[in-house]
Amino acid sequence: MLELRHITKTFETDAGRVTAVDDVSLTIRQGEVFGIIGFSGAGKSTLVRCINLLERPTSGEVVIDSTNLTSLNDAELRVVRRRIGMIFQHFNLMPSRTVFDNIAMALRHSDLDKAARARKIESLLALVDLSDKKNAYPAQLSGGQKQRVAIARALANDPKVLLCDEATSALDPQTTHSILNLLKEVNRKLKLTIVVITHQMSVVKEICDRVAVMKKGRIVEEGSITDIFAHPKAELTKDFINTANNVKTFLELVQSGQLDSEMGGSGRILLLTYTGGSAGEPMIVALYERFKVRSNIVYGNIDFIRGSSVGKLGVVLTGEKQAVEAAQDYLTQNGVFVEVLKDGLR
Repeated sequence: MLELRHITKTFETDAGRVTAVDDVSLTIRQGEVFGIIGFSGAGKSTLVRCINLLERPTSGEVVIDSTNLTSLNDAELRVVRRRIGMIFQHFNLMPSRTVFDNIAMALRHSDLDKAARARKIESLLALVDLSDKKNAYPAQLSGGQKQRVAIARALANDPKVLLCDEATSALDPQTTHSILNLLKEVNRKLKLTIVVITHQMSVVKEICDRVAVMKKGRIVEEGSITDIFAHPKAELTKDFINTANNVKTFLELVQSGQLDSEMGGSGRILLLTYTGGSAGEPMIVALYERFKVRSNIVYGNIDFIRGSSVGKLGVVLTGEKQAVEAAQDYLTQNGVFVEVLKDGLR
């Protein structure tokens, strides 16, 4: 559905040339929810604006549904843009117009007659659960309701792709959850391809099928949500995930030496990652039964991502060195990814 081919975007500033997006290539499939995550300044918002050519790439190609947008003239691009919906962090609603009229603005170039437009708007309001707010003004709405209006407006022209630029960053956690649920419903009902730009790993975890991680204008890692959470490779990805599931706090305790007493001079601190069929707790029990190795769980977290579980356990293994190493091998052989964080074995 969407292909970015070697997209680069540079800006001329007083301090010189700045490269906001640096040779980015991505392929996003029909009907999937694709996340692009990075800290502020990573270039993700510039990249998403290149997708609909609100920012024209300095070089590279944007292909949507077999149409190369970068080869179109302005008139052709205006027509194609109607098939690309976009929602923003700050909603961008017209304060002097009602909810109904804010959505109607998106249909001003439509071929629909007045009655058909009204029916279309009513159906969109029903989809976003705002039928009772059609005559309200933006000032009378909550943040979540404003974003629902923005989503309805973005869907008015039956887009093939919906771009979400930090769409939940201005919302509280509960409202964020409701908006993400709405986007999942829109994706399911309309088979719509959605691109989500965010700096929040929790958003990616809740809604996305695949994700790309950006740093300084480049993609540093890309993969399915389950793979990224279970086996992140780039340090930036690890930072995002460790912050999202509180592993970071556990790692800081290990690094500061606050868990050294748990090892008792003859132990090893491990971080175990297991997915799907691998069961953390039964394996921990098996370590003592098979190898007489004692396991003290000092950290635990389970995420359920796209119907699959990804668990992390921080454990201190104590016992004879040979037995601890045999226990560690047993874990690896049973599909558990093992990281040694600190080794106190003599």
